[in-house]
Amino acid sequence: MSLRLAARFARRELRGGLRGFRIFLACLTLGVAAIAAIGTIRASIEAGLTREGAALLGGDAQMRFTYRFASEDERLWMRDTATAISEIVDFRSMAVVTRDGETERGLTQVKSVDDAYPLVGTARLAPDMPLQDALAGRDGLPGAVMDRVLMDRLGLVAGDRFRLGTQEFVLMATLAHEPDGASEGFGLGPRTLVATKALAESGLLSPGSLFSTKYRLSLPPGSDLDGLATEARARFENSGLRWSDARNGAPGVAEFVNRLGSFLVLVGLSGLAVGGVGVSAAVRAYLAGKTNVIATLRTLGADRNTIFQTYFLQIGLLSLVGIVLGLTLGALVPVLVAPLIEAQLPIPAAFTIYPAPLAEAGIYGLLTALIFTLWPLARTEEVRAATLFRDALAGARLIPPLRYLIALAIGLAALVGLATWFSGTARLTLWTTGGLAFALALLAISAILIRTLARRSGNIARGRPALRWALSAISGPGEGATSVVLSLGLGLSVLAAVGQIDGNLRNAISGNLPDIAPSYFFVDIQQDQIDGFSERLATDPAVSRVETAPMLRGVVTRINGRPAQEVAGGHWVVEGDRGLTYAADMPDSTRLVAGQWWPSDYDGPPLISFAAEEAAELGLALGDTLTVNILGRDITATIASFREVDFSTGGLGFVMSMNPSALAGAPHSFIATVYAEDAAETQILRDLANAYPNITAIRVRDAINRASEVLAGLAAATSYGAAATLLTGFLVLIGAAAAGEQARTYEAALLKTLGAARSRILASFALRAALLGAAAGSVALAAGIAGGWAVSHFIMDTDFTVIWPSALGIVAGGVLATLLAGLGFAWRPLASRPARVLRGRE
Repeated sequence: MSLRLAARFARRELRGGLRGFRIFLACLTLGVAAIAAIGTIRASIEAGLTREGAALLGGDAQMRFTYRFASEDERLWMRDTATAISEIVDFRSMAVVTRDGETERGLTQVKSVDDAYPLVGTARLAPDMPLQDALAGRDGLPGAVMDRVLMDRLGLVAGDRFRLGTQEFVLMATLAHEPDGASEGFGLGPRTLVATKALAESGLLSPGSLFSTKYRLSLPPGSDLDGLATEARARFENSGLRWSDARNGAPGVAEFVNRLGSFLVLVGLSGLAVGGVGVSAAVRAYLAGKTNVIATLRTLGADRNTIFQTYFLQIGLLSLVGIVLGLTLGALVPVLVAPLIEAQLPIPAAFTIYPAPLAEAGIYGLLTALIFTLWPLARTEEVRAATLFRDALAGARLIPPLRYLIALAIGLAALVGLATWFSGTARLTLWTTGGLAFALALLAISAILIRTLARRSGNIARGRPALRWALSAISGPGEGATSVVLSLGLGLSVLAAVGQIDGNLRNAISGNLPDIAPSYFFVDIQQDQIDGFSERLATDPAVSRVETAPMLRGVVTRINGRPAQEVAGGHWVVEGDRGLTYAADMPDSTRLVAGQWWPSDYDGPPLISFAAEEAAELGLALGDTLTVNILGRDITATIASFREVDFSTGGLGFVMSMNPSALAGAPHSFIATVYAEDAAETQILRDLANAYPNITAIRVRDAINRASEVLAGLAAATSYGAAATLLTGFLVLIGAAAAGEQARTYEAALLKTLGAARSRILASFALRAALLGAAAGSVALAAGIAGGWAVSHFIMDTDFTVIWPSALGIVAGGVLATLLAGLGFAWRPLASRPARVLRGRE
């Protein structure tokens, strides 16, 4: 009976329209729309990757090997299994152009292919021609096609000649589209395509050179991909084989999109929390205006449950309206602007309406609305029949009854649990929600302190009427100061944290490394070249330091006899092939933290020295065994020591180092780092490249710039999410300013009656807004710096310094936002006639 009566009351109350709920609806709609749009875009990309899996991979399945070609047994299995096979070799090299006695070089990621490439899709060239015709070349030289970026860098046009290693090629066309490019992942150099048979005399694929081979397979219709994967891994268990298939044609891209999408959804959830502050303020203001109605209902015999249910149903219905609007916007906007998004994406996407992300956004919206409205709704119980006067809610107790606190705790636990489940990243989700809780608590406490400080600052304002009025308004019993600090402060906190994280990541990549990193990495130095290579650098006074080491790569397949993936749970050390080296004597720069180095003449069972930090993450101990597959051969070694390895210096760093006899006979090359003066870098590269054409030089600054470009895209995506959060905060700020307009109108009328000039009243309003904005910005800055430090220190594992331009911009933004909102709602109070306003309050 109580619920039916409450529903009738709620329906009659809603006949008055949505006055007072516009900001409520806007905050909830914007927050839900942001999460729904992010989820829709992520689902569209994932669907596109699944649909185009074979095209992205370049076949139905792929077998990949590190630094070797497939054996005859492996080729035989592929021929028996597949209807077509394409062999691809991928490696880095230097494209060399000589003209007018001058030589230019550019790092390139070379892909050499056979006549069957591509099995799926088409390579588009400019000018248009078949790929095989382009690779056939002309004038007795093999052909090549190249990315436009590299052509422009080297000043090449179609018909020009260049070298890879010792082999000369003729550039036939620009590579406009590489059909399987998305599956190749991050590369330090632009792409060059050549025929594998043209590299026979280039010197680039010598034993020990760093390259990988990929065998793309076209399979008969209806092939069991799971069964084939299991069979291949079992048959070639100790070969270093890495299998992938069309079910996940670009696994790196898919994982990246999923993780970035999850992170952006959490940023969107932060925006929804900011909107929740606005929702709570709107509900509080609405209920304050309904005090007489509630008291009248209590007088007529309505009990507490009926009153609560009446307004709970109203707020619940309006919440559903806001959520539906948000879901509609979040579903339709990505679909409507799909052509613009697809034009910017290097990967396929299938834009349509997906139920899963909409359900996720809807659940977030419902729980957020419940959490932020239940507290003010609980205060309706405090209105008694005898309190038929204004602002009865102001005297209500701050903490609601226990049953409401339990319901709030359940709702909050459900929100955090579902966010963890949906994102799939418990650590990041808990850090995000913990950061939001910390920021909200800090801002709430700060709002109380700001009001207390304003109340006790009367002496400072003596003789300054405008300042005294502003401080009096801030310290007053209204909710304006709290709403401004919470809403704007939380939005600025998210933006500040993103700014600090972005700035520190940029510093880690492009700010700190150039001061300590080498000028060049040189790879593919053959064993008969290392002495001459070292001699050239040893006699150069511009070279301050040279580090060289033998270089092999292997895949950690087992830890203590168990599969590495099973033990390590996806740790980066076991995800792919890792670099390793060997040394008889412990290098001077090595510092052991546990165990002992082997004797220089040691010739016993294989021993390994492992990076200490990574060993701790993997749970390794001295005496444990690791099985590493190197060039198809399994080597099981015992961990003899742990050593410090600092990868942040940009120098040589290997997770694993073995005793020399463990790797005896394994083909390998050398890697070197060269520290030299800037002015000498060009001559060093010219001399070494001319003497050893097969060597590849990677300029560290170029690699840093490439990483910075990728980081800039990530920062932009994150900033968009933070901007949506800030926009929500600004909407809440507008709502707080609008809610306080009536109080400012009355205040202005009183001051005018007492003889105050409009300019002084306006100055008071401006000071009030500026002080609150500065306070919100300062608290947000502290919360943002703390959040940025926590993420940098505990998640990114990078050094942290305060990025002051971003930090000061946050405070300035807080002042400007409150000024705009406050002054925007100041003109009507200033223009009102005092007599009419005061008569209306009698």
